[in-house]
Amino acid sequence: MRWVTFDCFGTLVDWRHGILGSAELIAPGQGVRLLEAYNRHEHVVQAESPAMRYRLVLAEALRRACAEEKVPLAADDASVLGATLPYWPVFPEVGAKLGALREAGWRLALLTNCDRDLIAETRRRLPVPFDAVVTSEDAGAYKPADAHFELFRGSYEPEVWVHVAQSYFHDMEPAHRLGLPRVWVNRHGQRPAKPSIVPHVRPDLHGLLAAVEAA
Repeated sequence: MRWVTFDCFGTLVDWRHGILGSAELIAPGQGVRLLEAYNRHEHVVQAESPAMRYRLVLAEALRRACAEEKVPLAADDASVLGATLPYWPVFPEVGAKLGALREAGWRLALLTNCDRDLIAETRRRLPVPFDAVVTSEDAGAYKPADAHFELFRGSYEPEVWVHVAQSYFHDMEPAHRLGLPRVWVNRHGQRPAKPSIVPHVRPDLHGLLAAVEAA
């Protein structure tokens, strides 16, 4: 029972493109500013309210981002991220690289800071099937809390388990804390605070099968 678990947004789906494009819909020309501000607020909202549904997290973090950047936000426009999320683009290499894992005998799962309804919409756009999904709604918390990982371990009892994700903060840190083999998909060329906790690093999903088996 060999499993690879993935974060979804940022790792498989272009989260930054989705937020930037959605912000441009409601505030043309302000997308970059709002994306960076949103990124500062989302994890704070999640930490404050671990049981809050993700649509509400998206809306509240966007409100705070707009307030910080002094960008007017109509009340109805706060829901734009939840409305557009099912259409955010999948990275182009996802199908081939996850398909190679399946062909090599790995089972695939998602550990996502998202709710069941939203990830169900997104899964229709993912080019490969997944054998399991653990959402924030299931876990009752948001990563970097341990709940997703603990629920997956208890539910599926993996004999071999590698976690793959883009977010150093949300995924690599808890995976390291729990002693999981891990592959960091460093799509944005970040410099990690502790390089030693991410021994297997890829700039995208190319070379993923080799990295997973090395991990």
